[in-house]
Order: sequence, then structure tokens, then C-alpha cells
Amino acid sequence: MNRKLLVFILIVLTVVGCTTRKQNSSRTTGWKYNDPETGNIPYLSGYEQEAGPGLIFIEGGTFTMGRVEEDVMSKWDNVPRRVTVASFYMDETEVSNQDYREFVYWVERVYPGDRDKKESVLPDTLTWREELAYNEPYIQNYFRHPAYSDYPVVGVSWVQANAYCQWRTDRVNEQILVDKGILTHDPAQNGQNIFTTDTYLAGMYEGTSGRRPQENTDGTARRVRWEDGILLPTYRLPTEAEWEYAALGLIGNADNELLSDRKMYPWNGTYMREADKKNKGRMQANFTRGRGDLMGMAGALNDRADIASTIKSYQPNDYGLYCMAGNVNEWVYDVYRPLSNRDVAEFQPFRGNIFTVPKKDADGNIMRDEYGVMRLDTLADYRNFKDGDPNSQIIDGDQWTAAQNNTTQNMYIQDDRPGAFSSLVGDDVRVYKGGSWIDRPYWLTPGTRRYLQETKSQRDLGFRCAMTRVGSPGGF
Repeated sequence: MNRKLLVFILIVLTVVGCTTRKQNSSRTTGWKYNDPETGNIPYLSGYEQEAGPGLIFIEGGTFTMGRVEEDVMSKWDNVPRRVTVASFYMDETEVSNQDYREFVYWVERVYPGDRDKKESVLPDTLTWREELAYNEPYIQNYFRHPAYSDYPVVGVSWVQANAYCQWRTDRVNEQILVDKGILTHDPAQNGQNIFTTDTYLAGMYEGTSGRRPQENTDGTARRVRWEDGILLPTYRLPTEAEWEYAALGLIGNADNELLSDRKMYPWNGTYMREADKKNKGRMQANFTRGRGDLMGMAGALNDRADIASTIKSYQPNDYGLYCMAGNVNEWVYDVYRPLSNRDVAEFQPFRGNIFTVPKKDADGNIMRDEYGVMRLDTLADYRNFKDGDPNSQIIDGDQWTAAQNNTTQNMYIQDDRPGAFSSLVGDDVRVYKGGSWIDRPYWLTPGTRRYLQETKSQRDLGFRCAMTRVGSPGGF
């Protein structure tokens, strides 16, 4: 072999060897990572998060949040403001009836005798009922009939949507552990012994180990730790900023950092019909075109839908998300305030934080409820921060700062007496966005926002899930 070539190969092998040793040992102590001889110090390099089932990666960035067109309602509750949203993941589609039926089926199977638990997750099909319309068939059929399996679930409250997100987190993480052979499926789990991500990580779930469990240094089986990077972050509702950012899909209008076109809808232009030759003239969303015209004339249905349409109808936006305008409105995570955009942070804007810790008994043991879910103690509730608490003082004197006056109810008049004035704004009121099949185009712009009490539901209101991105916003 050529001597120069041999020397080159030896140099390369030496460099590779040194690099490997550096990556596999601590820069602090020089001790080897993941080595029994040094106590198996854990270290995972080059972790890259995988998207959970149904999710699409949304690369974050800066954008102008709020209304960028005429505020026809003159509410001035979404004044434009530049903010930055971190990268995250979002459901490709709205949650369908079939998706939600899995949730209901699981609850019925695991808690067969608990009527209250079952009813707490059922959609309110009576939202279809209207005094002067024949909507009774939808009460019976829309959620349960297979003809509507791929239609968006409606009639679910914000509370129910939030519960679905938590249930989905637990089922996805449980399946990950099963796929890796760390756990086996336990169809008989019930009562407090239910797999939840939190209770599993806390060592409280008594499931059956699989054939390939994680091991301690002595070879004994151990539970997966969060540091292992195996389990996914929580499925949750998107924040208002995330939802609006994803709906606009400005990634398709950016050349480096130059935004070539400002969008009014999730698609380019101000027209509601498609312009390309293949689909020219077709509606780009499911909405009400005019008074009494929800789908057009027979033989030429303009949006091809009388009520909601299937979750993959129409063209997706530049992020690949379907029906970010029209079809059904969607819950977001935020508590509603008229001037949220003037209060929230520039990075990851959000109103609705409630900081909690696991609740413990007198012996220091984490407590669970009857359904196996961790009980939580509230450390701080910031839903009314600077908008109902002492930071919100708008009158002279010290009465507002008195303990009994530090609530949102005192900031926004709440009066349940017949005929009395009462504000709809409160800490249990959440934002929804997107417009629906019974809305005019005005509500299809991502900047519009409406609100509803978190325990209420509507026949045109559904949701989709999101997930936090851990690590770099787009990879290096």
C-alpha cells in the first residue's frame, strides 16, 4: 500500500477515534457516558423529536398577529402586533368524529359502570336542535353514524377538548412503550391503575413489563425516564398565537426574510375561489356565501357541503394543514381578554397560565383521583394577570387592591339577576377561531377571534391538537 495513503488512513482513524471518545465522555470529568464502569451516567446526543401521530411540523418565526384588514365589527380586540412563535407541531386536520369516538369508547370500556364519567366526555348532540329548523336527524346521526366518521367532531366544550388531548397523550405514549417492548398492552386496566404519562413517570402505574425493558446498571428492569427521550411531550390545544400563525402559513410567501405577500386568508389573494386551471372556480373553504345560501344550487354546489365537510376537504395551506378557514370553528388554549395583544409577551404570547405541582399526602406521597390522574395544587393562577388582579387598578384609592376585590368578577361585572347587566368576560371564557360552515367570509380570516364559556359547545365548533417542539426550532 502507498505509504502516504497509509499515513492518511491512520490520521483519519485517529481523528475519528478521538471524536468518538469526546462524544462518549464528559467534557467536565472525562468519565465515560452510558458505561457500567463509571456508573452508567446517562447522555443522549443528537436527539431529534419525531412528530406524534397525526401531527405536522410547523417551523416557528415572527409574524404580525392580529387583524390586518378592516375590523367590520369595530371590536378592536385584536390590534396588530409583531410577535414570535416557537416551532411546534399541529394536527393536519380537525379532530374527526372517529377520532373522538375512540376516546368515548375507551372511557366506556375502562369505566363501564361510571355513568358520570361516560357522560362527561360525550359531545352535546342537542346543539343541532333549532326551534325553526328540521335538524333532528343530525342529533341521532352526526356523531355516531359511519357516514360522518371523517367529519369534524362538534358539540364538544373546551373542557372536553382539553380532556381528549390528555387522553391522546397517554395513549400515544403507552403505544410507544409497547412498540419498544418496554410494556405490554393491559386491556384490563381500570380504576386508579390507568396508564397516564405523569403517573408512569412517577412510578405509580403497575403495568406488565415487555420483553425489552430499560435496565439499571445491575441489569434489573427500570422505568423509562423523561431523560431517555422516548416519550413525547403533551398533546394540547394550540395557543391563539400558534393557531393564527399556522393558519396563515406564511412560509409559502417568504423569500429568506422577505415577505412577498401579506395574506388575508390561509391562501393567497382575497378571492374565495381557486384560480388554478385544475380546480378553477371551486370554493377554497366551507362557509356561507350569502343569506340562505350554504352550498349553492343543485348540479353546481359551490362548496360541496351543506353542513361541515370531511376533514381533508379543499386544498391545504402551505404548512399542509386542512380547513384552517371554514368548515368548523376551533377552540384554542387562551383565556379571552379584549386587549390580549397589548398585554401578552412578545415571545410565545399566551394568556391562561395556571402553575401547579403534584399534590402530596402527609407522608409525601403523590395523590391521585379515582381515575388514576394526579391531583394538583395550584401555585399561581395568572389568567387575570394585569387584567383583574391588583396590577389592573384603574380607579383611585386602595379598595381595588383589597383581597376580596382581586378577582376578574370585580373587573368585569358578573350579575346573574334577571335583567341585570353582566359581562361575558371571565377566567372560564376561551377563544375560538377559524370560521365555520354557517359563517360569512369575514370570520374566516385568521385574525378574527370570538369567545365562549369553556363548558359550553356549539354545532359548528370543534378543535385540533398541537404539541411543543423540544430542541432546535428547525434542526442544524
